[in-house]
Amino acid sequence: MSHHVLVVDDSPSQREMIAALLRDSGMVVAVASNGEEAFSYLQSKLPDLVITDVVMPQMNGYEFCRKLKNNPATGHIPVLMCTSKGEEFDRYWGMKQGADAYIAKPFKPDELRITVRKLLQQE
Repeated sequence: MSHHVLVVDDSPSQREMIAALLRDSGMVVAVASNGEEAFSYLQSKLPDLVITDVVMPQMNGYEFCRKLKNNPATGHIPVLMCTSKGEEFDRYWGMKQGADAYIAKPFKPDELRITVRKLLQQE
């Protein structure tokens, strides 16, 4: 059975690159360009994993993650933050918001694949 992943990133090129990597690994991928779009998607379908950027318009990745984790319907979904904000404090703050893992951009494709696999095994 293939895993279902939602990728939330306001950059079309980043979103497509991550989605392509995951599809190549045999996963089913849905995309959203911001938190609001992601939440409307989540009302109809729950993915096995959410990958989110941090710096996005309207609702940043920290707010998105907090809202997702505080909702009983979506709180169990692992969240991977994937962002250019790679400082130790950013990582700490991401984990405080409920993120299950954190990868700094630019990342190596294998780093993403390995982290995604680990998160999906924890289900």
